[in-house]
Amino acid sequence: MKTETTDAKPYHHGNLRDALLAAARRLLETEGHTGLSLRKCATAVGVSATAPQNHFANKAVLLTALAAQGYAELETYMRRSLDQAADRKTRREVALLGYVTFAQDHPALYELMFARDRVSSNDPDLMRYVGKCFVILADISKDFGHFTGDPATVDAKQQMFLWSLVHGYAQLLTANRLKKDEMLEASILDIIPELKTGSGP
Repeated sequence: MKTETTDAKPYHHGNLRDALLAAARRLLETEGHTGLSLRKCATAVGVSATAPQNHFANKAVLLTALAAQGYAELETYMRRSLDQAADRKTRREVALLGYVTFAQDHPALYELMFARDRVSSNDPDLMRYVGKCFVILADISKDFGHFTGDPATVDAKQQMFLWSLVHGYAQLLTANRLKKDEMLEASILDIIPELKTGSGP
């Protein structure tokens, strides 16, 4: 008796992991994280339903890899077209505008990056790229001059203030919560308090 096999054909792509991530990224932007699955990614790439498990044990691992990819791109946005000799004020403006632009360009990915219940916060790759973004934040937060106390406390408050400001603004913007014309006409740079000290080196 002749039997038919249901085994998928061998996969011949050069890098299955990258192909699956690209498929997941498309699904994330079009269907959201709830519409994303390893099976759908496998179908999009053209491999068997079990093939993704060689690179991603489950959906959480895949989402974590996407979030890491997002932070890597966010760092690029925050340094985009930046002259190495730029002073801190210029670095701050470029980074803040880049942060908001990234959120607008990739709203679903941006949301995922801060969804701690969907990604593994102790993943080494994720933490490495988060750290690179935080280095930029720490730099552009200096010299705000709005807080007093010991240097470590002042630095911490300045970083929390600036990150809260840009993150909150980006979330409101991507969620279409800014309804008034006057709000829509203002950029992130228009709502930053005046500095009390210089722009720094």
